[in-house]
Amino acid sequence: MALCAGREYCREDIRIKLTSWGLDDREAASVISTLIRDNFINEARYASAFTKDKFRYNKWGKLKIAAHLGSKKVNEGSIRSALESLDEDLYRQTVKDILYEHRKTIKAKNQFDLKGKLMRFGQSRGYESNLLYDILNDLD
Repeated sequence: MALCAGREYCREDIRIKLTSWGLDDREAASVISTLIRDNFINEARYASAFTKDKFRYNKWGKLKIAAHLGSKKVNEGSIRSALESLDEDLYRQTVKDILYEHRKTIKAKNQFDLKGKLMRFGQSRGYESNLLYDILNDLD
């Protein structure tokens, strides 16, 4: 409980920590169910905090955030609602800003090569292809 009171954790993070402390799966499940019942673990709250932090500080896109939450076995409903809570205008502006900033560091032979490199960069950050296409077409 003290661990969960300090910061947000998901079920999977706590399960891994309890296993590393030597608890078997049955004991870990019992501890986790108690933590969930007492609201020390709340997956919707965790997904929301994770999404806001990774977007704000790491500038990750929705695809990368969703993939990381999925790897932590957070349920789909929590992931979807956390991603929907992001401000679309701020999201789009952030994509533009990181692409324009990265554009300054790229050496490209032509406009086609530049757009390809920016597209790959945006995709590596987890942004959606259709959003990247729209922004890159306005790049000219």
